[in-house]
Amino acid sequence: MGSGDGMARPREFDEMAVLDATVRCFWSRGYEATSVKDLIQGTGVTAASLYNAYGDKRGLFRAALDHYVERGIMERIRRCEALPPRQAIGSFFDEILSRSLNDNEHKGCMLVNSALEIAPHDREFQRSIANALARIETFFLHCINAGQADGTVTLSQSAEILARHLLGVLMGVRVLARVRPERALLEGVVAPALALIAPSDGKSV
Repeated sequence: MGSGDGMARPREFDEMAVLDATVRCFWSRGYEATSVKDLIQGTGVTAASLYNAYGDKRGLFRAALDHYVERGIMERIRRCEALPPRQAIGSFFDEILSRSLNDNEHKGCMLVNSALEIAPHDREFQRSIANALARIETFFLHCINAGQADGTVTLSQSAEILARHLLGVLMGVRVLARVRPERALLEGVVAPALALIAPSDGKSV
């Protein structure tokens, strides 16, 4: 595995580009079906360099999943957080619908895919994926708390219950989109959830 080779030197590759390529490999094939050879071909980096930087396939997956969460999901959340609370939730789901309907390979969400494939029998990744999902739930919770405070979100349910419901809707959309990426179906899942959080007086966003 080229132990020691390059360990004391800066990495001899563009780490962001390699992580982007690694995400694409795992995202399209899943963890189990992705071989080290696939990763070498996909990244264009030698096996020795990958091993020196990430340790093994598991380490590569860990780095790729973290990269996917931080550069994809969390960046989306940061964009949406700049909006008024109820609009932030609507914009978040608009992006999810757009990505799901324009996903020609039906890859879905790498985080959700990993929750289904790996989390049930891998405690480390179960914790990591659960933490990422908790961060999404926290985004919903903050938006709902703010919306309930300014009157743009219903007070008929607690913020915690509404946030959990939105997380479940998100998971359902991302799984459904892998096998039935139909606009009417996915919008039909999201629309009632957005209607549920609206205040009873119909106050606009």
